[in-house]
Formats: sequence, C-alpha cells, structure tokens
Amino acid sequence: MPLTEVVGGDKSPRSKALTSQRTPKQCRAALATALQIRAVWRAGPETVRRSISLTSFPSQTRRRILALFFILLLAFTVRALTANFVRAHLNEPGWFPSGIYAAFDRQAQGWLDGRASIFWIDDPSHTDAAIYPPGYPLWLAFIYTLTGRRSPGAVQNVQWVLDSFSVLLIVGAGVTAFGWRTGLGAGWIAAVWPLLALSGAAPLADAPTAWIVVGAAWMLLLAAKRQSIGWALGAGALVGASCWLRANAMLLLFFWALALFLFVQANWRRRVLLSAGVTLAAMLVIAPVVVRNVIAFHAFVPTGLGAGTNLWEGIGETERGAKEFGAAPNDRDLVEQERAALQVPPDAPFDLYYPDGIRRDRERTSKALAIIARHPIWYAGTVVHRMAAVMKYAGEPSGIYGSAGINVTSRKSLPPEWQGGVVAVFVNTLGMFQSVLRYVLLPLMLVGAILAFRSDWRTTALIMATVFYYLVVGSMMHTHIRYGLPMHALLTIFAGLALWRLKEFAVSRKLSAFTEVPEARP
Repeated sequence: MPLTEVVGGDKSPRSKALTSQRTPKQCRAALATALQIRAVWRAGPETVRRSISLTSFPSQTRRRILALFFILLLAFTVRALTANFVRAHLNEPGWFPSGIYAAFDRQAQGWLDGRASIFWIDDPSHTDAAIYPPGYPLWLAFIYTLTGRRSPGAVQNVQWVLDSFSVLLIVGAGVTAFGWRTGLGAGWIAAVWPLLALSGAAPLADAPTAWIVVGAAWMLLLAAKRQSIGWALGAGALVGASCWLRANAMLLLFFWALALFLFVQANWRRRVLLSAGVTLAAMLVIAPVVVRNVIAFHAFVPTGLGAGTNLWEGIGETERGAKEFGAAPNDRDLVEQERAALQVPPDAPFDLYYPDGIRRDRERTSKALAIIARHPIWYAGTVVHRMAAVMKYAGEPSGIYGSAGINVTSRKSLPPEWQGGVVAVFVNTLGMFQSVLRYVLLPLMLVGAILAFRSDWRTTALIMATVFYYLVVGSMMHTHIRYGLPMHALLTIFAGLALWRLKEFAVSRKLSAFTEVPEARP
C-alpha cells in the first residue's frame, strides 16, 4: 500500500513525487509512524490517557515516582500530626517563642493597615526596627492576605504543608550528590525526622529559611558537577534571599565561594568564575537591605542586629562567663544589666535594641571579643560544648539549645475522639520508629560521611562546607538547634548513603549464604 493512501489518500503528483524520492528505509519508518498515528486517532481519548499513565514509564522510573509519592505522604502525615501538637502549645514559650513572632507580626500588620512601611525605616531613632530583615514580615503579610486570617495558626497551616514538599529538595540534593538511592534514603529520613517536622510545624522564619538554603545547596552541587555559571549564580541568589528572612547565612556565601574554588575539578579560571558568581549574586540580592540600613542609620548594619547580643549571651550562658566576667545569660538579664549601667529610669522605654541599639550591640561585641581574646582555650571549649548540644538528637533536650522534636503519639497528636483504634495504633507505631531513628541517626550520618568521602571527596567537601559553617561558625556565639536546620537537612544525605550501603551489605550477605554449597562429609 502506498504511503499516501495510509495517511489520507492524497493522489496529487506532488505527494507522489515526494514519496518516490524516499529510500525504502525512510518509507518503512514513515509508514510505521503513520500507522501508529492512525491507531491512536481511531482508538480515541481513552487510549491516549492510558498511554501517558504511570505504566507507560520504565519500571525503574515507576518505582522512583512511587517512592517519591510515599515520601511525600509520610512527610505530610508526620508534619500534620506534629502541627496538631504545636497548635495546642502555642501559648507555651518552651514550644513557641511568641515574643519573636510578635515582632514579625507587628511589622506585617502595620504594613497591611497602612500604618508603616514593611521595608523603609522612617524613624532612625528606632534602631529596634533593624533587628530582623524585612522578608519574614512580608511573608506573614502575604499569608494573612491569602488566608484572610492574621494569626499564628494561619501561618502554621501554610508552612507545614510547604515544609512537607521541601523534603523533595533534600531528595534532589542527594540524587545530585550520590545518586537516586542515596537521595530517596535521605528523603525517607527527612520525612519522618522529628527535628525537621517540629521546625516545619512552627510558625517561625527558621523553616522557610532552611528551604531556601537547602535549595541553594542543591544548586551549588549542580554548579560544581556541571561547572555551570548559571547554577552558581542561582545558588548565590538563593543564599542572599535567605538573608531577607534570617541573617544566619550571611557569611555562608564566602565559604561556598572558597569551596567551589578548592574542590571543583576544573581549570582555575572556571573555578574563579564559579566562586565569583556565587559571591556577586548573593551580594546583589542582599544589597537592598544593607543600603536601607545605611540610609536610615548612617551605619553599616548588614541585614539585622544581634551579633553582639549573641556573643555576649554566649559567654553569659556558661558558669564562668556569668560569675567571673559578668556576662548576662539571656535577653531579660541583659536589658536589666544595661538599664542599671546606663542609669535608665525603671519606667522609661528600654529594651535590647532601643534606644541606640546599634551602638549598644557593637559595645557588646567589643566586650565579648575582648574576653575571647584573653581566654581563647576556654572559649574553644564552650564552642565544642555548643556543637555537641546542637547535634544531640536523642535523650533529654539540650536546655537553652532547644528541642530536637517530638515523637508523635496518639495522646499528643490526635484529638481525644481519635485516641483509640487503628489510627492510634498507626500513629504510635510511627512514633516508635521516630524514637529509634533519633538514636541511630547520628551514627548513620558519621558512617555515611566516611563512605561519601571515599566515594567522591569533592562532592562531600562541598556539602561539608555548609555543615562546617553552621556547626562551627554558628556555635561561636549563642545558638539554637533550629538555627542550623539547613545543616541537619543536608546531613540526612550522608545518612541516606549509609542506609543504602547497609542494605547492599545485608542483601549480599543473604545471597552469599543462600548460594553457599555445603561441603560434602567424608
């Protein structure tokens, strides 16, 4: 049958000429394609629907899609249950720092009501307006407008849902670093880990900041693997964007720039371009906040105040620091200490950053650095103690360094009418699994880091640049376990690698035992 008859019966001389010019092989290929098109056209939309269903993918892709679906389902389940617990404890400072939220909420509501700008600082005497960058109040204002409710509960409902999807960022970073098995293993851990779930269920800036930094870390790995300037620019821009929410990652860009220059396998010009791309993109995104502060206060205040406070209180939280050096261990004691030193009347407005907050925070920095310079070995010991505290995933909480999350149970996470039956059994089983995970997670991370270094030391070093920044640099002042969420999230990649290798080892041992031929007895 001629091809023209198959595709429509065109008998024109032009179509016959075109057909006659084709080779026999081209004609056969065209005929096969035309037959497929005709078959689908005649079969109707039901066949088209089936042809793009999950079964149309290769078996390996189907397994990955199903794994991602169940990882998301588990992440939604754990975060919904954890959010229930947090919602019942929003009035307890131990679980929800309502004072910090109130500062963001004031700015958001003031902007929505037309009483104040969310970005510009109109009164330079109010240095307390520069405590936090403007990104999170803007985020709150967006949620308030979207939901029609101005409450922590509305913010919580949006953030725990988005936090469930953020697990996919960890999977993506793991896949780029060490392959699909590692990425999926990291995803399972991140979905169920109480620390990430608790932070995701709390209406604070920590979880959204972590999403952005983890996404930036994924871009950093892509930039290194592909030697791509575009991905490097994206990583830098996202790090800069995270500083609009929290200033914790302000110096991270320099560690990433150094890591790209040292560890990417490329010529030195390419490495310089990658490092410069991360640095310049981050600085461009951060620049508006810095410029705003310079205009308002005629002083260099990067994205927020607080470095001096955290240094001074970091000394005060130790017994020697409080007794010998007179450092205040918390905000309340610091305010009273400075009120007395400056002879401010008890009824006069006075808090951490008002009045003259920039000068006072710099004085705290100077006092703290002077003590650290005189007692470096002692202070190094306090830094190590903080590092151990923020890596304490199991057992009793680390006091001032925060909780590593809760294990979901039917009593804590379900309404009274659901605290019996099949649902309660499932929730309690999930909580028991979380409890086991707490104890095995740190060993898995350590083993995985060693295996990762032996497998690909360059990629491992890039990930460890972020871990080093949050663990070591972050612990040089007062810290909290939630400040280092990006570090904890990325460490699940090493734990995922260890899980995969342990599974491989168990399967190989089982196969060797199954195939072993017993020796014949004499």
